[in-house]
Amino acid sequence: TPWVYLATGTGLDELASRFHGYLRSRPAHPRTPRPVNLNVWEAVYFDHDLDRLTELADLAAAAGVERYVLDDGWFRGRRDDHAGLGDWQVDERVWPGGLHRLVDHVRARGMEFGLWFEPEMVNPDSELYRAHPDWILSAGGRRPPLVRNQLVLDLTRPEAYARVLGQISAVLSEYDISYVKWDCNRDITDAGSGRRAGAPAAHAQAQAVYDLLDALRARHPGVEWESCAGGGGRVDLGILDRVERIWTSDMTDAQARQAIQRWTGQLVPPEYLGAHVAAPFSHQTGRFMPLSLRGATALFGHFGIEWDITQAPAQDLAELTGWIELYKRHRGLIHSGRVRRVDTPDDTAWLHGVVAADGSAALMSYVQLEPPPHGRPTALRLPGLAPGQRYRVTDVTPGEPASRWPRRTGDAVVPAVEVTGAVLAGVGLDLPAVRPLTAVVLFVEAS
Repeated sequence: TPWVYLATGTGLDELASRFHGYLRSRPAHPRTPRPVNLNVWEAVYFDHDLDRLTELADLAAAAGVERYVLDDGWFRGRRDDHAGLGDWQVDERVWPGGLHRLVDHVRARGMEFGLWFEPEMVNPDSELYRAHPDWILSAGGRRPPLVRNQLVLDLTRPEAYARVLGQISAVLSEYDISYVKWDCNRDITDAGSGRRAGAPAAHAQAQAVYDLLDALRARHPGVEWESCAGGGGRVDLGILDRVERIWTSDMTDAQARQAIQRWTGQLVPPEYLGAHVAAPFSHQTGRFMPLSLRGATALFGHFGIEWDITQAPAQDLAELTGWIELYKRHRGLIHSGRVRRVDTPDDTAWLHGVVAADGSAALMSYVQLEPPPHGRPTALRLPGLAPGQRYRVTDVTPGEPASRWPRRTGDAVVPAVEVTGAVLAGVGLDLPAVRPLTAVVLFVEAS
């Protein structure tokens, strides 16, 4: 049977802290600062043009990005999502000479190179499926319905497992790849195995996924791994023993991400949560999101970008650079502190952030989701600091100020609000009004 893990404590934040502490104590927990990612998916989709991709790399490096990830579309027959899954070899028609020119360009700009795979899946329109149509999970002797034009590869079959292991390992051996994004875009349904006359294979399939990750990690110890959310199906304690990051959700709309990250973070600490700054207009919801909200949402996770920054105005690129600098300055605190989600009188605003384990500092985000009732924002309260200690509170939000709070300008510290930890916890500070869909990031440090 699966292991079951329980925690006890007072309040959701204490329970989260216990799980975070446990995950941070395990050998698989990442031990190095989490690099800033650029994933090119929402910038180019399947349009793999070398000039466009290198331009993205140049802009990303100039902004401070540390890892560049080439997403779906690089392998044989993959010009859209109808074909190619299962054939993990570089498509020479799209990439004559392979990926070397792009990889070398990215590495020359001082960034790591990452690559996308979806090892558990197969398209019927693929060399693998045409040769081995029986290598899929299925029940009752029938082909399951397609979901996203995909079927699930039966990794409990030794020959299917060996093929995937060999093809992925060959790609990782040929190129200087530091990171793999492991996607999982289809539910595991009709999960019977033909090698066992259609008997249930869901448990064995999950174990085969673990074994495949273990084998690849052993062969390629310098590679970090990201697991897909998979609707929650690929975010579990077994996977977290084998990956350094999870893709929290395909939903990149920052307003929706506030809740997604808030509750995924009930179990998973922020350093695992892939969180990207997407385009101003969400391709999923059609909403416009100011950069302050997009940046503040990505800040409290493993920060990344998923936006065609070649189309971004110079002012936006400058502000994005500011968010990257803010993340680098405080990622040690974000990825080691205790998560705090402060209750508010209503759901028009959310207060959340992290407090250092020793109570010496905190980084908090005030997010105005809707217009506040009576035109008054929620007061900033922050438990977890030393009651008798005085703290300096400064607005460190990059870009144009969303509030009239004291702000940090470059290396200079302008006069800040000073208050004791007891006042911050019990009374709080009045915040100036900000527009809906706007976020303010406040740094709290012992004075």
